[in-house]
Amino acid sequence: MFSFKDIGLETDLIVVISLGIIFLLVILSIVLLAKVSNLKRRYESFMKDADGKSLESAFQKKFANIEYINDKLKEVDTRLNGIDTNLLQTYQKIGIVKYDAFKEIGGTLSFVLTLLTKDDDGFILNSMHSNTEGCYTYIKEVKAGEVFVSLSEEESQSLEEAKNCR
Repeated sequence: MFSFKDIGLETDLIVVISLGIIFLLVILSIVLLAKVSNLKRRYESFMKDADGKSLESAFQKKFANIEYINDKLKEVDTRLNGIDTNLLQTYQKIGIVKYDAFKEIGGTLSFVLTLLTKDDDGFILNSMHSNTEGCYTYIKEVKAGEVFVSLSEEESQSLEEAKNCR
């Protein structure tokens, strides 16, 4: 017959170790039962007053709502792309210089106005005012920040101001 004393173990020690393992297993069982109970309670609250068909219709409503939101998002994205395209063609940079065109005859009512797009395309509008001779207005085209006719000092200053405008 086999005996624990033959291998050098006391019977009391084996019993204590076995009781410890049993105690540990009981605690683990209680923890697992608590977790299962909590999971069951959550499941029952989710399924409360609902059968499979009503859950299916709830899911269908949510998916329909998501599709509606995606369609609206595409519509807004399309509109934003159109706005971006139009915005690149609008005048975004401005330079203005006031000056006295006829030196103490007309006052500082003369001005140079430069309007440029993002790509530095646009025009320079020069309005020279005189008390005696009237008002003269000139316009010069700007392509990629360059003008292919001669510019006055005020026109150059207004162009540089517009090109450096952020």
